[in-house]
This record gives sequence, structure tokens and C-alpha cells, in this order.
Amino acid sequence: MLRMSRVTDYGLVLLTHLAAGDPTRHTNARELAESAHLPLPMVSKILKVLAREGFLASHRGVKGGYSLARSPAEISVVDVIDALEGPIALTECGSGSCEREASCRVRAPWQRINRVVRQSLADVRLSDLVGPPPPTLYPLPQERIHVE
Repeated sequence: MLRMSRVTDYGLVLLTHLAAGDPTRHTNARELAESAHLPLPMVSKILKVLAREGFLASHRGVKGGYSLARSPAEISVVDVIDALEGPIALTECGSGSCEREASCRVRAPWQRINRVVRQSLADVRLSDLVGPPPPTLYPLPQERIHVE
């Protein structure tokens, strides 16, 4: 199974919380941890990395905290993954660390797959993650309220 790390998952959750909120408001780590239901120590660590990598602006002082450094439409999922985990690669092909790389028959197809996955993630923006929730497959029954 292909899986991103918990740090990256939490990083995307935190960024979507910031993107969905008031862009002029600074939110501190404790508020973000509480609203996202994530552990504060992990949130603090992730926010520092996201600030260092240029996704967040850090504001000091009583009303300090974090805000997005760029618009949600300018932040791609692949950029966040690269910042928190390093470059995406489904296999070692092309990394120079495989001793069989020069003679491998599946090298080119795997490199193509890696490029397609990377481009697909590059096409998804933070603004896409914050958009309206998708419609449910089965509509929920509407309750009728009677006012007398």
C-alpha cells in the first residue's frame, strides 16, 4: 500500500484549516491543534517546518500565530509532500540508489508512473481541498419542522 506519513497527513489538515479560515487572522498552534483534534506537540513541530518551507508566515506577539504565506490556489499537494517527506517516488528507479538500475526492464515504466503520480498531485491545490464537501451518494432525509 502506498501511504504518506502521519506528519504529511497532519500538515495538509493544518493547512486546510488555515485556508478555510479568515485569511487576516493569525492562529496559534494550540488553537489549530484543538480545532483539528491533533496533538499539540506534533502540530507545533509541523507548523515550524511549514513556516521554514515558506507555506506559513509566523507572527510573534500577543496576537501572534500562523497564517498562510501564499494563497491556497498557489500551494499544491505535491509541494507540501515534498516539504514534509522529500520527493515522491514509488520506487528507487531514477534515484541512483538501485544497483540494477542500468539493466532494469521496468525502470522506464516505473519512472513514467512516478511522473504521472507526481503530476496528479501537483494538479491538486490547497484550495481544492478546502472547497465544498462532495455531495453524498445517498441524500439524507430532510426533517420537517412544524411551527404552530
